[in-house]
Amino acid sequence: MRMLRSIFAIVALLAAPAAAEDKAPGEQFQFQADVNKLMDIIINSLYSKKEIFLRELISNGSDALDKTRFMSLTDPAVLGEGDTAKLEMKLIADKEAKTLTLIDRGCGMSKDDLINQLGTVAQSGTSSFIEAFSEGADVNLIGQFGVGFYSVYLVADNVAVHSKSNEDDAQWVWESTADSTFSVREKGEDEDDLGRGTKIVLSLKEDCLEFLEEERLKGLIKRYSEFINFPIYLYTTKEEEEEVPIEEGDEEEGEDEERRRRRATTRR
Repeated sequence: MRMLRSIFAIVALLAAPAAAEDKAPGEQFQFQADVNKLMDIIINSLYSKKEIFLRELISNGSDALDKTRFMSLTDPAVLGEGDTAKLEMKLIADKEAKTLTLIDRGCGMSKDDLINQLGTVAQSGTSSFIEAFSEGADVNLIGQFGVGFYSVYLVADNVAVHSKSNEDDAQWVWESTADSTFSVREKGEDEDDLGRGTKIVLSLKEDCLEFLEEERLKGLIKRYSEFINFPIYLYTTKEEEEEVPIEEGDEEEGEDEERRRRRATTRR
């Protein structure tokens, strides 16, 4: 007898120089006005190159890893121990949940960082991009203005940013559906402990599920990691056919079913 089983496959791409969770209620915040405008532009952009979101996430993750590596030169304790000390990125494609997750072991963000950097504090790059867009600039240039994170809304309906900084004892979760508000809450008991770093979970739109395909992701990672000095590991799921021995009980059940089918055919 053959059966299909799902397995977890790991593809290591070295970018070298060559169940329901128990969530505490979160505080609600309003996006700063310019951020709202920026997100409206992104969400309603019809001709943008949607894949640029991955370029921006990889670039941001690399910057966070670089910062951690630099700080560890004078204070080795910054790195921590075990998996936390590994300066790397992971990309996890979950077809069943329709989510794409990027994890980096960089410097992470505190609660205040999440609130300020991802929502309420005006950034010069935000207004500069809005001005450039009104003059004909393409959304694909968003990274040049330092606000590339928001490109995730080209492909995602909901975005959750889990982050842990060495400067904050707690781990925090920022979440938004791009509806002019976002929430920030402390990590739930059943949620993964990052140790240090950031995990960004994208709930993909139905027309963006191509970004869960292994070959598509491998190509994009290779394209956008040319100047990244940290390893990127891609995790995907695939199905394998496996021989399974028939147990005695299963065999007898199969024979009984066959006899019933024969009797039914005889009656006809």
